[in-house]
Amino acid sequence: MLRKTLASVPVSNMKFTSVLVLLFFCSTFNKSQGKSKPKPGCEYPPSQWCRSLEIAIECGVQKQCLELNATRPNSAVPRVEVTLYYESLCPGCRVFLTQQLFPTWAMLHDIMEVKLVPYGNAQELPSGNSPFTCEHGEPECHSNMIEACILHSVGLYSAFPVIDCMESAANVLAAAQPCLQLHVPSMTWDSVTTCVKGELGFKLMHENALKTNALSPAKTHVPWVTINREYTGDFQDKAMSSLFNLVCKMYKGGKPPACTGAQKKLDRSLC
Repeated sequence: MLRKTLASVPVSNMKFTSVLVLLFFCSTFNKSQGKSKPKPGCEYPPSQWCRSLEIAIECGVQKQCLELNATRPNSAVPRVEVTLYYESLCPGCRVFLTQQLFPTWAMLHDIMEVKLVPYGNAQELPSGNSPFTCEHGEPECHSNMIEACILHSVGLYSAFPVIDCMESAANVLAAAQPCLQLHVPSMTWDSVTTCVKGELGFKLMHENALKTNALSPAKTHVPWVTINREYTGDFQDKAMSSLFNLVCKMYKGGKPPACTGAQKKLDRSLC
């Protein structure tokens, strides 16, 4: 059922982060002579293997994660903060999120911090059973709230692959549950629906409305991109054309190899 539902989801975006981690691990497994292979019982996708020591131990890749962490930039240098104000069914927002923001974050998440605000051109009504109206109708309000609930529950690091998976699919709403099951199997769909149908979902959307309405200068369109909490037309143009280059240029610390093109010394044995 999961494979059938995800048939419409482009593979390149949905598995981008997983492929990066797998490439690194494949280059080091032979060196360890099979002593640190992922355990069959590991329930986490490759993109999360190095998220914590506990997960690395459970998946049997702690040595590889330690080697990977050793190459990361100085944590004392502030990351480049990229905030996207968007709505889930806006074609331009979906293209930017899946073709610029998510791939850039997958490559440069050590030097950039991403914040997602799903609200866009929605409007908050003073009263009524449906306190929000959305540019692309009720389905967009629903998917906006689903993404807000997932972000609140598991945080950006785990939620972003789910949201990228949803936004890459032909039907964003239909992809929500299988995308969650694929990328965050520890989170149940019932917990998402409880959030969406309860007070928490409306509270999260109200908070996103306040964040969006507080923008200065005021938003005139979506996607609306701020860099280090600042919006300029130049930032917007550069983010839309090559966010990767913009983040590399804005980062004040030592540039990671992905930015400079420098080759890392890695074990060249292959799986």
